[in-house]
Amino acid sequence: MKLSYVRELDEYPTGRRRTFLLGMAVLASLIINYEAAIAPVVPLLLPDLGMTLPTYGAISAASALSGAIAGIIAGRWTDKVGRVRLLVPTMLITSLLCFAMAFVDSPGQLLATRIVLSFVDGIAVAATAPLVRDFSPRMGRATAFGFWTWGPVGANFLSAAIAGATLAYFGTWQSQFIIMGTLSLVISIVIAFNIAELSPALQATIRQTEQHAVGEADVARPARMSDLLRSPVVWAHLLGISSWLVLYITLLVFGQTMLVATFGVTPAEASQIMMAFWILDLVMLIVIGRISDRLQLRKPFAVAGTALGLLVLAVLIWMTANPQSTSVPALMITGSLLGGALAMAYAPWMANYSENAEDIDPRLQGTAWGLFSFATKIIAVGVLLVSPHVVAAVGWDGWLVVTMVCLAAFGIAIVFFKGPWRRIPATTPATATPVAGD
Repeated sequence: MKLSYVRELDEYPTGRRRTFLLGMAVLASLIINYEAAIAPVVPLLLPDLGMTLPTYGAISAASALSGAIAGIIAGRWTDKVGRVRLLVPTMLITSLLCFAMAFVDSPGQLLATRIVLSFVDGIAVAATAPLVRDFSPRMGRATAFGFWTWGPVGANFLSAAIAGATLAYFGTWQSQFIIMGTLSLVISIVIAFNIAELSPALQATIRQTEQHAVGEADVARPARMSDLLRSPVVWAHLLGISSWLVLYITLLVFGQTMLVATFGVTPAEASQIMMAFWILDLVMLIVIGRISDRLQLRKPFAVAGTALGLLVLAVLIWMTANPQSTSVPALMITGSLLGGALAMAYAPWMANYSENAEDIDPRLQGTAWGLFSFATKIIAVGVLLVSPHVVAAVGWDGWLVVTMVCLAAFGIAIVFFKGPWRRIPATTPATATPVAGD
């Protein structure tokens, strides 16, 4: 039975309609990630709840693990039940859970609320990535996923901007969750009335452009997760991106803390340095995604971004080991270049992963992105639990060496991805073949 809020498309949307639906998916990604961004109120939460930083770290790790479990379960559900059927109700539930966050008064209550919120959020996140794939033919997929990545990155800006504009007026951490719940509820309702998904028949079709289908699943055979798990290419992607995420999550979670502790900058200066990182990261996600789509090349950009990232990271490690020789402008330039390099690798990787999974069975996109979500959260748990001990033993420069080894491992994994290394001359629609694979 079809639910009344689900609108299935029996024809592939083109032009403005497809762009609009992609916009809805990206907006959903932004709001879902915004609901998880509570860093601006942590300094107020800790004393008010009588909570230590290690306790908060343990709560964050537990909630990340909850999101990991939800991601791998929900990924399969999105392929069986539908994207919108899961996205709309979970977005409404998470907005209500944001209001519940305003009423916690102990670390135990915070733990319980965050675990539930992360689980429901994990389901919603697992629905947005396959929606982006559904509405982005391969000719524009890296650009589309670049915009989708604006969700987790843009959420950091949104939460900081709202807190900066309202905390001085309201003065309480509870106010931020009330604002978060209100904004999330309103936007969730807007998305519910405007989002749509492809019919199962269209989801089973691989499309290079709006007009030309380049491959179809054997619809008589059930789609199985085991098809993905048996593929060495999928494992290369998952292990590779897990290695890449060690550096990304380190900068996301501990960026300001590392800068303040190592270089003696003020928290405001640390935020400015990290903003330089995120700004170029956001820009390069779209620029490189666009170029990757125009050339229909993924792996060369991933390799170039990784190589540049290793070079810049080596400079940052030297700076961290020699803080007295490092200025704030130098840190901003280095951080900005590192953000751009990571984006250069990431946007093409997302398109490459989607295409490689699509070539196994296009009906398993939700499952594939559920596996990615699981990997992301597990790595987050690992970084939260392991990095403080490594830093205590060998310092931040020692931990950055660990992230450098992990980034190099991602570069090695790229060799095992499918896809061309050089541009292939365009073929006519009558003779076109699947893009992924070489």
